Amino acid sequence: MQEKLKIKLSIADRVYPLTIDPAQEEGLRKAAKNIEQLAKKFEQNYAVRDKQDVLAMCALQFASKLEQGGIEQKEDTQEVTERLKSLDALVASKMSMH
Repeated sequence: MQEKLKIKLSIADRVYPLTIDPAQEEGLRKAAKNIEQLAKKFEQNYAVRDKQDVLAMCALQFASKLEQGGIEQKEDTQEVTERLKSLDALVASKMSMH
C-alpha cells in the first residue's frame, strides 16, 4: 500500500489541506491552478467580487466543458458506427458478387 501524501491547495483565498495518493498530486495541483486562473478571469472581466459566485461560475464552466465533451464523443461514436456499418454493407455486397 502506498503512503498517503499531505498537501495544501489554495483556492479562492482559502487553503485546503488534503491527504491524497501521490499519483493524484499533479492532477489536483493543475486543477487548483486552473480554478484560480478562471476565477481571476471572472473577477476581472465581470466585476464579480463574491467568491461564492465566482466559484459557482467556475464549476459551471468546467462541468459544461465535461458534459459537452461527452456529448461530442457520443456523436463521434455514432458517426463512426454508421460509417463502419456502411463499409460492412459495401464489403458484404462485393463479397456476394464474387
